Amino acid sequence: MHITLQVNGEQHMLDIDPRTSILDALRNHIGLTGTKKGCDHGQCGACTVLVNGRRINSCLTLAVMHDEDAITTIEGLGEPDHLSPLQAAFVRHDGFQCGYCTSGQICSATAMLDELQQGWPSHVSADLEAAPDPTDAEISERMSGNLCRCAAYPNIVDAIREVAGGGK
Repeated sequence: MHITLQVNGEQHMLDIDPRTSILDALRNHIGLTGTKKGCDHGQCGACTVLVNGRRINSCLTLAVMHDEDAITTIEGLGEPDHLSPLQAAFVRHDGFQCGYCTSGQICSATAMLDELQQGWPSHVSADLEAAPDPTDAEISERMSGNLCRCAAYPNIVDAIREVAGGGK
């Protein structure tokens, strides 16, 4: 099938098998390898990208379903000389060890911060009408779809909390 993917602000015209996931389109057809293939079953979050500002597991989503949608990968959030605030916070707080899950963690956290700003409650939000407070419990709940085998969770939460401007 012929599709056009808008990835990190650039248009990519692809001729792909309709069974190709966004993850495989990004890595194998466009050459963006920052998004990682972890479990390939949607259980680890290493493949998390943003589609129209919402986080998704790119291993579970077919590229043909997102013709013309705006896809943002870790490469689109910042560059080595100009990191996003969240990327810089991950570095400051050592929110990674092996780094394999980091791109998915940062993409997911970017969308999570937007959800907080929009006032979306989560399962652990104490008040469904009040603006969510970025507590450790709130951040952990919202990031529960992203696993880190190195167990850098406390540092990841610290980095996210710093950018969210929240307390413990």
